[in-house]
Formats: sequence, C-alpha cells, structure tokens
Amino acid sequence: MGSRHFLLLMLLTGNALATAARIDGDEWRHPVLRPPMLMDDDRFQTPVFRPVPGAASIVEGDDWRLPAWSTPLDDRRFYSEEASPADHVNVRVIDISWRQINPSPGVFSMTDSGGAAGMSFPPLEDQLAVDGPYWLRVWVTGEDWAPAWVKSDCGITTTWTDHDGQANHLPIWNPCVWGHARAMFRQLFLGWNLIADPDLLFVQVPGGFYYTEFDFDIPFQAAASGDLDFATFDAWFHQAMAELVDIANGENNDGNDDYAWKLVYTGEDYPFDDTWNGATNLFARDAVQAGMGIRNGITELFNFHLNHTPAYGAAIAQDGHIVIDEDWPLLRDRRVIGAENECYTSCGYQVTDLYYAIRMSNLKALQMRTKHLYVVPRDSYLASYPDHWNWVRHELGKQRENAPDAWVALRTAQDRYWVDDDSHTWDGAPWVRNLERWLVQKDVSNGGMTRRGTDHHINEVAPDNGESWEGRLTDHANGQDYVYFFVDDVFANDPGQQWQLKVTYVDNGSSSWQVEYTNGSSLVTTNPLPRDDSDLVKTATIDLPGARFDNSLPGGADFRIYNGGSEDLEIRFVRLIRLRPPAASVVFADGFESP
Repeated sequence: MGSRHFLLLMLLTGNALATAARIDGDEWRHPVLRPPMLMDDDRFQTPVFRPVPGAASIVEGDDWRLPAWSTPLDDRRFYSEEASPADHVNVRVIDISWRQINPSPGVFSMTDSGGAAGMSFPPLEDQLAVDGPYWLRVWVTGEDWAPAWVKSDCGITTTWTDHDGQANHLPIWNPCVWGHARAMFRQLFLGWNLIADPDLLFVQVPGGFYYTEFDFDIPFQAAASGDLDFATFDAWFHQAMAELVDIANGENNDGNDDYAWKLVYTGEDYPFDDTWNGATNLFARDAVQAGMGIRNGITELFNFHLNHTPAYGAAIAQDGHIVIDEDWPLLRDRRVIGAENECYTSCGYQVTDLYYAIRMSNLKALQMRTKHLYVVPRDSYLASYPDHWNWVRHELGKQRENAPDAWVALRTAQDRYWVDDDSHTWDGAPWVRNLERWLVQKDVSNGGMTRRGTDHHINEVAPDNGESWEGRLTDHANGQDYVYFFVDDVFANDPGQQWQLKVTYVDNGSSSWQVEYTNGSSLVTTNPLPRDDSDLVKTATIDLPGARFDNSLPGGADFRIYNGGSEDLEIRFVRLIRLRPPAASVVFADGFESP
C-alpha cells in the first residue's frame, strides 16, 4: 500500500508576474458564444480564441487566465470512479459492500468479492494493492449489500425500496442493525487501520440508501408505514454520527490518531421533509458539527436547493445574496467539501447550452467552497473545455488568504425549492442574487441601481433549475450609470499586492466605459475601454495600479464600473486577480492557515 505525506507546508512568496496585456502563464480563455460546430449537435464545441484587433487586453468570450504563480493545492482535487492522470483525475474509488467484508458474525474478510447496484467489487485486498490515492464507498443498507445473517439475526421483516428501485433497504436505525454496522466500521477503520492510510482521501458515511447518498426517502417511507417515528430516528441519527466520529478518532483521547476529518456525510440540508414538518432540515449541519465533512451530488442543478445550506456555513440573506460564514469550522480545517459535476448529457437531463451548464455548475460548486470535485472525463467534457476546467482545478480548496482571485457572476435566478417551503424567506424570494466568492456586487442608491441582464434561461438542465437572467445592466434612463463592487476585507488586506481586473461584458453600444477605484487618497479612473457594438460577449483585462480597497466609495464599496454616461452597459462576470502571490504565510496542503 502506498503512503504519502498529507501535510505540506508552503511558503507563498514572489514578485509581480503580469500586466494588463500579458500574463506569463497559460492563456486560459474560453468563448461564451458558440464557435463553429464540431458535430451536428452544437452543444459539443471546439474552443475558439480570437483576439480583438488593436486591443490586446480585450478578448471575445470568457478569459480564464491566471498568473503563473497560481498552482492547484495538490494533485487530488478531482476524484472519480477511475483514475485518469492525463485529465488530472488521480483519485479513484474503492467500492466494498458490507456483505463482502463481513460474511458471517464476527468474521471479517479482505479476500471476498462483492457487489452492489449491478456492479461487481474485487476483494478489498486486491483494490488496496493498486497504488495511488483513493476514496472509499461502503454499501451498507441494501438487502443484498448487507450480510444475509444481519436480517435474520435482527428479525427484520420489512424493507423499503428507494426511488429508483436500486435496492430494498434495511432499517439502519434499528439498534441491532446499527450495532452490527458499527462493528463493521470499527473493523474497517481501526482493526485494519484503513482510516489512517495516507492514500485514503475520504470515506462516505453512513453508507445508506440509493447510491449510499443517504437521502431520507427510506426513513420517510418507514414513517408513512408506521414503522418509524421522529424521536427514534432523531436519537439514532445523532448518536450514530457521533459514534462514527469517535471510531474514526480512535475511540480515545489521543489527538494524534484523529481521522474523523476523512468522514464525509452524504446527506443534504433541507431533505424535502414533508413527513416530519421539516424537523430533519438541519441534520446535515448537525453531522458537520459532529466533526464530519460533507458532499453534494447534484450541483449540476446550480439554481436549485443549494443556496441556503447551513451545513456549508451558507445562508440566503434578507437582500437575496448568499452569505458565507468564513469562520465556519468546515471551511477552515482539513475536512472535505465535495461536489459532483458530471451529469450533463449522460443522466437524462435536458441540456441545450452545454458550456453554460458546465460553467454555472462549477461556479456554484466553488461558491459553496468545494474542495474536491467528482468528475468523469468524458461526461464532464474535460477535454472539450480544458481552459475552464484548469481554472476550476486551481480554485478548488482555496481560501481568502491564498486564492489567486475573487469573483462574482452577476445574475438573478429562481431557487424553486423555496416556492413550497416558507421556513426561510427573504426580500424577492425565491429569486437569489449572484454567485459570489469574496467579491460582491450590490446595488447602491448613489447611481448604482442595476437591472437584470439579457441572457435568459428557463429550465436549463432540468425543470427544477427554474429561470435565470445572467448579467446586470446599468439604468442610464433613470440616472443609474454605475455597478458597485465590494471586496472581502481579508482578501483585500494584502499589502504590496498588484491587482488586475477581468470584466466580462456584452459589447453593445459605441461609447467607452471605465473602472473607478481609490488609491487611498483620491479617486482613480482607468483609461476608457471601447465598445464596438458587436453584440458579442467580451472580457477586458485592466490593471489597477495603486488600488486600495478601503470601503471608501458610496455605500462602502471598493470599486465601481462606469458605463460612460450615455449608454447602458451589461456586466456578466468580474474577477479580481492577485498578480503576486499573497503576503507570505504558512499554510496546510489544503490551503488553511496553521492554527
């Protein structure tokens, strides 16, 4: 079994590496508009980069470039079913069923084969013999995943079928069933010491229900049939999560063998609980507070059910913006935040604009502060959009202290989950404003009241994804000629930094536009940027020499974009880039400050 140090100390230092027109690194650009078709289906596109003649700092489409100092945190950011090093997918899965490793009472085996959900699993011993990092998925609750002796020993006569008919599931909350499952996890983590394997990135727990995703449809069915009450499930859930954490931490008081940070709870916030009137809404948060990481398997639906997520330290504020508690322990320690972006054209979804769907789902995952992302090279279209995916890999797991950029996607979108759930509400619900990562766009009454943009999408990917309007427009007719931006204070507090802005906009009209910011003593206005009335989406790269983001503009803003005073300007996406490495600091391999 391979071993690898999982703690790496890095010293971030360096010099300025770029100017507005040139970056000494990869040319990371991607068009938003459709290039020539590669196949009959125009969702499958070949990236095309076309510089705008005479304007080296303006390109058509998105511009994903980063300065040369930026690197991914490590080579374990992408994970999948199989490793594909050529695609930077280096973390494979090890699948095992409970039945295969615990064939009879008190007997545990690394040499038996197994299976679940139509898949066959080699012996655990053989899977561990393959070198390289892996994540672990234990299939527990299915009637043919669990040992046959468990059902008879515990006197189980009733099982429930998941929504897709994948399996009939045992009641994991049954004290006898859970007692045997707990013993299996103890053998796996402590008896075989697998939890301490440096190649183990994480293990999904507790291993229940459809694809082990721990949706609550099974306990809800049991409640409907009169076989489960909330008090029983509530008591079991919180005790079981605490017990798994305790086992992974060695069941002792020695912090040197604590590995609960490798546990990933697979359930979700607000699990569609009509059965117990929302009593389980915060169970995912409770699992995180018990000491686990978390993952979400459906960020492809980037508008739906992923905005008010207490387990991730996120809440929809009264003004409709998503606010992240940057001190939420899950964000600051070594625990995993996972997401999955591979179901675009392979899972029955209706995708009409493939690049848009991929781009927005990745922005959503990053806004949720995802650290590791599940991808499938073909189904995620890694080779079709390499520039964008490389940028994503550089972003995963970064924090304000070491991120190469802060960004905001300007938009307004429905979160249709909240149409039927009024347990949380806000002004303008169910509409949510923007996807923001340490850079916020908000309206300011001093000439900065914006309108929705023009890029309209309805039911992209799936009907649950609802309606969205990408971009924000100034409103010149009503004297609103500015778009205001607010930089996170920790991100901005980087003495000696050189800043660069990339602004993605719609090239309508013929007047020039500008960026305005302060240098600590006066207002600075950049050189005018031209518009050619091409109706294309373009990205301008603008240096901000001497910029100080000190909240001194109206409304406490840090910089603003001025439409030129005669024609409206539509802004789609803004990135604020550190041209130099951030001020020297010692961080963990996962990008977190040393305590």
